Amino acid sequence: MKKKFPFDPLLKHHMLISLGLAIWIFLFLALTEPLDTSELNGAEKLLYLPLYSLTGAIAYLLVLPLQGFLYAKDKGNWSLCSELGFFLFMFLFGLVLTRSIYLYIVVAGEENPYSLAYFFTAIYLPAIATILPIIAIGRWAFGRYFEKKIEDKKMEVEGEGTYEGLRLALNDLIAIKADDNYIEVIFLNNGILKKQLIRNKLSKIETSIPQLMRTHRSYLMNPNHFQQFKMEGGKLYLILTAETVVPVSKSHSEKVKSTFQQ
Repeated sequence: MKKKFPFDPLLKHHMLISLGLAIWIFLFLALTEPLDTSELNGAEKLLYLPLYSLTGAIAYLLVLPLQGFLYAKDKGNWSLCSELGFFLFMFLFGLVLTRSIYLYIVVAGEENPYSLAYFFTAIYLPAIATILPIIAIGRWAFGRYFEKKIEDKKMEVEGEGTYEGLRLALNDLIAIKADDNYIEVIFLNNGILKKQLIRNKLSKIETSIPQLMRTHRSYLMNPNHFQQFKMEGGKLYLILTAETVVPVSKSHSEKVKSTFQQ
């Protein structure tokens, strides 16, 4: 259940899904005529069918804050368990909203409305079975598209050996340290600090990834991760994300200071 699931955190895409959901619900109600909609006159259909459609979209949107909380709590990860939890809460909200509309608007004041059990099993569940595929497919498609865009933006810290390279987003790369015939790549993986040795020379990495800054003959750092300066024993250091410390040599100090003291 903790298996990673394609996910798109962009709000605008979820707004599109909710719009598609509203349209799909309207078509479902207009074509299948559940909830005794066949007995409604034209004016009533123009009122009630859009209202039910809007309710489905609202139920979807109501769960988005919970979705955002779970996504942030899991440090940008989304699992199959999270996806199932999203659908569970959405369908619970939908049940409460549609039942309320049915009781207090559609059949308000009438005798013998459908019981909750009948409403749930004979009307709501069949409707959900019809609506579920469009939501699931839409969320999965947007998730795959988002992940592909992220993957396309990744760069490669190349190694001299076969399969030694490391692909990661530039914002996840903190610093690179020369270590004899190797380089030590310091990076974030889902918010966790990682280090990996790759056989290559620092000078080659400096050329291939010009966004990095040289601070020392043995160090390159990502300016996006700068936190503060530190003086110790008369020597200048930079504090980066995850308390990573890189030294600044005298030959690079002026450039480094002018970059971060603006």
